[in-house]
Amino acid sequence: MGHVEIPETDISGPVGLRGAPRPRTAASRNRTAALEQLWRAPTAERDPAERAPARRKPGHHPSVGALTDLIGLAGPAWLLLHLGEQPRPWLAAAVAGAVWTGLRGARGRYADPVRGEPGGAFGALGDWLVLLGILAVLHAAAGGSVDPATAVVAVAPGLLVAAAVEGLRRWPRTARRGRAVRRVLLVGEAAGLDRAAELLNSRTDHVYRLVAAIPVGPARPGYEGVQVPGRLGSAPADDDVTTVLGGAYAHEADLVLVAPGPQLTGDRLRRLGWGLHDAGVALSVVSELSGVAAGRVRPVTAAGLTLLHIAPPLRGGPQGVLKAALDRSGALFGLLVLSPLLLAVALCVRFSSRGPVFHRQVRQGQYNRPFTMWKFRTMVADAEARKEQLTDDNEVDGPLFKMRRDPRVTSVGRTLRRTSIDELPQLFNVLLGQMSLVGPRPPLPEEASRYDEREHRRLAVKPGLTGLWQVSGRSDLSWQETVSLDLWYVDNWSVATDMGLLARTVRAVTDGRGAY
Repeated sequence: MGHVEIPETDISGPVGLRGAPRPRTAASRNRTAALEQLWRAPTAERDPAERAPARRKPGHHPSVGALTDLIGLAGPAWLLLHLGEQPRPWLAAAVAGAVWTGLRGARGRYADPVRGEPGGAFGALGDWLVLLGILAVLHAAAGGSVDPATAVVAVAPGLLVAAAVEGLRRWPRTARRGRAVRRVLLVGEAAGLDRAAELLNSRTDHVYRLVAAIPVGPARPGYEGVQVPGRLGSAPADDDVTTVLGGAYAHEADLVLVAPGPQLTGDRLRRLGWGLHDAGVALSVVSELSGVAAGRVRPVTAAGLTLLHIAPPLRGGPQGVLKAALDRSGALFGLLVLSPLLLAVALCVRFSSRGPVFHRQVRQGQYNRPFTMWKFRTMVADAEARKEQLTDDNEVDGPLFKMRRDPRVTSVGRTLRRTSIDELPQLFNVLLGQMSLVGPRPPLPEEASRYDEREHRRLAVKPGLTGLWQVSGRSDLSWQETVSLDLWYVDNWSVATDMGLLARTVRAVTDGRGAY
């Protein structure tokens, strides 16, 4: 179906499929009144001859998934611990299995893969890394005598089982429908449609694919590239449901996404929901909230109102203590394991160009407190003095200074920057508590001095060695994109999120995209 041009004239009557105005008649007004009485009657009975739409049986069972994870980790763990002659292998395996199952359940891994958050192999890996951190804390607190290396090997099969089950859960839907996405029909006023369409089409880390849009009212949507099979009038009409259902059927949409506005809210939205649900089409409503993770939102009802309770961002508590413990232990472990690499890189930097091995720079940390950050030197010794000469060549907006081909970078420095090895000395900053393994990048003092109130919120948490900026494109991102990612992290971080970002960092560093 081709694009339908929307007339710019005012619309006095209801508007249906393909934008054709439908004049109101006495019959349509009488039919609207009859429907009004039926919808408002609290004791309206369904015609016995009319059969309700068949409900689909759920295709997944959370208890089966939880039991599979429990057995898949605890069984091999007990066997490997027993063969390794570790003390009380049954108890250690039972605790590990219980923690693993509880963690996976808390992160929504047993929810419907269509309605819930997508997990996949990286989700299972992030869960497994969180499990290692929790077990390490429990081992230290209880004074356990199980060998840590043997314990890590013992719980490794649980990761393989979880990843295999995730794939099997998604395979039937992909094979049956040929896609693993939700086909979305947008409904709303022009401004709401433009905002939702732009956001949905600007990112690919979600399962929603926009296939068409139905505007409400006479305004023309400004977003290009979206098919418009019909429109709704400014005022409620008796053919609202048929118009939306016609658009959904024409484009095989399995979800209608409504962007509420003055012309589409309250009773009109409720009636549209009745019609869609009776026809077996799912309905979602766009919220004006942005930058809030789903885990922080809790819907409740009161006095007939639907309320969304927003949990405050984490700033301390058990997760804060666990994050600090994982930061210090992870930094110490990284320095010990990577010490041969650090020594080799130090020698390469020292003998490839004149100047010190390390570059020390004052950065702004949590609450705008300055600290000295360490990096391997990747530029010539007088790089700071030559910076003003290159101000006009800055390739990014905002207070940052970045050049894709900065003449101050040495040949060894380019390799270190592309692989992010130059950042490894910041493990010392993490060990000292000045930085975290995951967080926003620490700004220079002159950059922080130009922050507005929104940008200054980046400094509410400790800066990180890696973060959303690192795994989302690094220097290829605009300044506003970088700020948006950092603010999302500041408000929605958790230990589980940190573990997932650490896992994704490995792929980002290997890719090298945006590193210069």
